[in-house]
Amino acid sequence: MDYVGIVLVSHSSKIVEGLSEIIRQVIHDVPIAIAGGTDEYEIGTNVEMIMSAITTANTGKGVLVFYDLGSAKMNAEIAGEMLDSIEIKIVDAPLIEGAYVAAVESNMGKTLDEVYEAVIKEF
Repeated sequence: MDYVGIVLVSHSSKIVEGLSEIIRQVIHDVPIAIAGGTDEYEIGTNVEMIMSAITTANTGKGVLVFYDLGSAKMNAEIAGEMLDSIEIKIVDAPLIEGAYVAAVESNMGKTLDEVYEAVIKEF
């Protein structure tokens, strides 16, 4: 079964690694990819890393992108524009709780719009 993919974007690689680990305790099949920090392992975000994560998480049902701070959202938007062949929704919801709800909803086989709406409704 194909699932809606989840991308976790943070200025810190440790944040998204930990969040991915928390979600994986319950959800095993939903593709989750992370983009945290910069290429130089510094605090920040990187458009290319976000693009790679989106591509990795995509199974054909689309990808939801969660982020921690404003510039991460901006870089996610740029990445989304550059990957116009993949259906992407950037979610304005709490990173931890929103991504967790999205993973649970995706695991039920819901569409991108259904998962997105479930997260937005929750928060």
